[in-house]
Amino acid sequence: MRVADLSFPVVLALICAVPFTMGEFTAHQLGLFLLYGIVAQGIALCWGKVGILPLGQSLFFGLGAYLGGSALIAYETQPVVLYPALLGAILVPAALAGGIGFLVFRRQVGSGPYFSLITLALTMLAYQVALSTDWLTGGFNGLSGIPSLPGTDPWTNLYWVIVLALILSTTVLLWITRSPLGQLFQAVSENELRMSFLGYDTAKLKALAFAISAGLAGMAGALFAAQQGIVTPQSLSYLLAGELLIWTALGGRNSLIGPVVGAVLVGMLTSELRNTVQSWEIIMALLFIGTVLFAPRGLAGLTERFLAPFAQKTKTDRDDLRTVDRPLVPASLRFKDVNVSVGAVNILRGLTLDVKKTGLHCVIGPNGAGKTSAFNAMTGRLPVTGGQIHWKEREITNLPPHRVARLGIARKLQVPAIFPDMTIGQHIDIGLWSTGLTVSEMLGQRAFRRRNEILDVLHDLFPVLGDESKRAGSLSLGHRQVLEFALSVIARPNLVLLDEPCAGLSTEETAELTAAIRQICRKFEISALIIEHDFSVIESLSDHVYVLHQGAALSEGSLEDIRADTTVQAVYAGGRK
Repeated sequence: MRVADLSFPVVLALICAVPFTMGEFTAHQLGLFLLYGIVAQGIALCWGKVGILPLGQSLFFGLGAYLGGSALIAYETQPVVLYPALLGAILVPAALAGGIGFLVFRRQVGSGPYFSLITLALTMLAYQVALSTDWLTGGFNGLSGIPSLPGTDPWTNLYWVIVLALILSTTVLLWITRSPLGQLFQAVSENELRMSFLGYDTAKLKALAFAISAGLAGMAGALFAAQQGIVTPQSLSYLLAGELLIWTALGGRNSLIGPVVGAVLVGMLTSELRNTVQSWEIIMALLFIGTVLFAPRGLAGLTERFLAPFAQKTKTDRDDLRTVDRPLVPASLRFKDVNVSVGAVNILRGLTLDVKKTGLHCVIGPNGAGKTSAFNAMTGRLPVTGGQIHWKEREITNLPPHRVARLGIARKLQVPAIFPDMTIGQHIDIGLWSTGLTVSEMLGQRAFRRRNEILDVLHDLFPVLGDESKRAGSLSLGHRQVLEFALSVIARPNLVLLDEPCAGLSTEETAELTAAIRQICRKFEISALIIEHDFSVIESLSDHVYVLHQGAALSEGSLEDIRADTTVQAVYAGGRK
């Protein structure tokens, strides 16, 4: 049993006891902060689970409040539109957030800071729009006289509707985080670049998480309108957005229950301090700073530390599903007069390269020759400013990394790109799932394992992969290199790009990994393009060698031909510029 399984029933029991033990007024006040807690749960999904920080979540809360309030006001004359309109208070913010997120995230991997600033700017803009559009929002005075939901009273039974909304929100988020989709969210948070090289569209995954969080904020906003009876521009102000962020951090951004507790405890404490202490903002600021410095996982982290001895580890049983392999296609890669420039610096200068045969191909050259830059240009990490790159007769120039990966090109980086807080077994799952997941598989609660023949061979070659419960961040450098190599080839790509795969390894580890690369690539007819400086590795692996120098192709041929080439000798001896 997980810690969350233990904490949520306790929190829920306390929430349900409030109307009977502390009276209707306290329950009404608590209901308001439970609604804020639902919004904070959405922030925790984005910030703690996916690694994106929305600074303007009040935008969607306020939008839901205005839409819900308008629907409740219209109920007296047009009752038939109430529930579709309330559903719209959830779907409209979700759709808006999904669109904003996708437009921001599709620009480049690692666009998180821009996303945060854009959400803050949009919230400030929405606040000004709400202030200035009297005919639509009521301006400064807002929408007033909003009735409660039919059959409810804001001071009595509406509280239970809010509790049901909290249960729904928590259930949905727990379901997501325990599904393969939640595993993909975590992987994006830990290493977005690696996910894109596996073929996952990280922009869509992040936009989906943002849309879910906005939908929850919209639901909370609609109930806020019913409970408060008034909606003003303050409901979507950046000040509220900041408070929501603080409550999430104090409660615990890596938890789904912690933000609710943070919103309730800190929110109600703030209400008391605001009326009794003149400098209450300083107290809250010190509390926030202290939490960030000394308890970065918030109240939830402290609770987990206390309850951990009582939580049993859950054994995961996996169902083996169908074999998944990519169709084998002969390697056909061509660089045609490719230029890559960053500012005034020319990195690749008319690079022309043809890889027509299946096999192991090594790319060598002095430091700065453009080897890794060629890989970056091929996989969408560097913009090509001239020329074309073709793969299997299709132009892939400037395609984003995930689209290149889906065409059968995998990549391993020089510094192992793994997911440190995820297990070896989760790495294997993510690698195998990269060939595609159905909606039912993505949202299912039953763990499953797709299998293919290459996975069995990897287990035979590397026993460390059998320790599936081990956290990847605790592995040695050699085992990290092995894990990333396995992650790169497990879905059986047509071409794998290996950037110094043996960097940092001992002689024994180098020999082991080199033999594995040779065996797997030849057994499963996977072509490999390998950047390497160690000539013992090149001798062991290469069927063909390409030499780059100053961003252009210098020579190619067998290793014996390259060794005999006087121009190559001059470059390595420093005799040619």
